[in-house]
Amino acid sequence: MQDMLNTSALVSNAPSISSSAMTVDFNASVWTARKKDHKASAEVTDANQADKGVASVSKNLLGDCQELKAVQKFAANTRNIHYSMTMPWSDNGSRLLTTAQYFKYHEVMTDLQNEFTRLVDGFLTVYEWKIMDAQASLGAMWNGDEYPSRSALEDKFGFRVSYVPLPESGDFRIDIGTEALTQIKTQYEQHFTSSINAAMKDIWQKLHDNLQTLVRQLDVNDEGKGNKLYDTVFDRALELTDMLGTCNVTGDSQMEAMRQRLEQTFHGLTLGQVKNSPTLRENKQKELTAAIAALPSLDF
Repeated sequence: MQDMLNTSALVSNAPSISSSAMTVDFNASVWTARKKDHKASAEVTDANQADKGVASVSKNLLGDCQELKAVQKFAANTRNIHYSMTMPWSDNGSRLLTTAQYFKYHEVMTDLQNEFTRLVDGFLTVYEWKIMDAQASLGAMWNGDEYPSRSALEDKFGFRVSYVPLPESGDFRIDIGTEALTQIKTQYEQHFTSSINAAMKDIWQKLHDNLQTLVRQLDVNDEGKGNKLYDTVFDRALELTDMLGTCNVTGDSQMEAMRQRLEQTFHGLTLGQVKNSPTLRENKQKELTAAIAALPSLDF
């Protein structure tokens, strides 16, 4: 009993960011509409006099169903957006989301969830018609038993976002000895610190890659013609500049200094202005090249 009472006196040395960040999990489940055809697989194996199990024939149950492809593509794009607005945290897929970024993230994900639902409903509306089309396109490979009912199919689609408070390393409500608890806390502090460093490094890495791409696009060839500039790269640079502030959970002065530097570089700037002014293009390339040189080493 005494050991259990004394555990609250143990002090954590891990960075305290539980009030400025949380973990978030995102999952979008989508029906693949793919099925292994055991009969066709065996026929391919036999026809080539190959050993059993070396060939596998997978069939697309709905053929070229654009409505289902739209859902699948949208889910993949949503996952990329989720990654772009969060930072890595744990091996189980949880990501770090700062409280400063929460409202924007939640708004974006809510809009995406509504669109996901609309696309799924659109697919379910044509599902039974697509089964009839598939019967014609699959020929002898068609098997009606492989198609779930519409109600069962609805359960194969899901869009889930869950937020979990970030625990402090001192939040161990377990009844073990002080020595064991101290060891667990030490291990967690190491994990905690390592995870924070990885999250910060992820922001630096994304910024480094983006700015290098933008600098290449700002380049001008020997004939004086500039490379093509892409809105996505420019807009991502602005987004990452903002994230240097919203995701700076450790209060890193170097990160804040870089945010201010880039904010000044991009202040009032539009891609159209850069495209129409060779001088501005050259100046901004020089400024961003210098900014890249000032980024911290990525092997820390």
